[in-house]
Amino acid sequence: MKRTAIVFLFLCFLPVISHSQTKTHNENIWFHYSGKNLLTEKLSLTLEGTMRYTEGFSEKQQWFIRPSVDYQFTKSFAGSIGYSHYNTYVYGNPSLNRIETPEDHIWLQGTYVHHSGAWKFTHRLRDELRYVGVAVRNPSGDDFEIGRYDYRNRLRYMFLINYPLVKKENVTTVFVILGDEVFMNVGSNAGKTFLNQNRIIAGAGYQFNKQHQVQLAFIHQYIWNFSNTLQESNPTIRLSYVTSFDFSKKKE
Repeated sequence: MKRTAIVFLFLCFLPVISHSQTKTHNENIWFHYSGKNLLTEKLSLTLEGTMRYTEGFSEKQQWFIRPSVDYQFTKSFAGSIGYSHYNTYVYGNPSLNRIETPEDHIWLQGTYVHHSGAWKFTHRLRDELRYVGVAVRNPSGDDFEIGRYDYRNRLRYMFLINYPLVKKENVTTVFVILGDEVFMNVGSNAGKTFLNQNRIIAGAGYQFNKQHQVQLAFIHQYIWNFSNTLQESNPTIRLSYVTSFDFSKKKE
């Protein structure tokens, strides 16, 4: 538990020890879906999707779709390979982007889960091979267009704590979550800052049954742009709908 607390506090204070020239503030609302579909006892397909807004619903921030194939190697460890497509809009003042910016990822991920009494701890490490659209001036010189895609590598580490508040017939129905996710630029084209994003997470969830749950979380999102001239500090409300379906033929 001491090691867990040290890791969590270090991740939360990462944004404090970083700096940039200009800071902006956006209030975000995110709608998120994650569905896991078990095909065999160990193999599953997962689909995630998000629509994100800022300043209430007055500006679109981003959407993405993220399918993956997952394999449960042991009771505690799962590995995944997936693809993500993002579209990030022009939002905020000043904005990170000149025009709507597409981005494609191929990624590998490992997830390790362990327990201490009623506490559940999740560690997730993802390596994203990113192909990011870069805005260049069009031939007329009056506007911008996506002129090329740059390769960038990013590591994401998420630490999440889950604690049950209410149980019914020994099954958790209400739970709380607390955690942090740090996004780290790595490699030869990593940009001017080590940190790409950091998210502090706190929320609660309700489990309707084995197949359906909802979560409501507050996330404080920090973003640093590629040249480290702009930092966003964004209080965010995220509403998540999570499903889990078993299509395997295993016998009960």
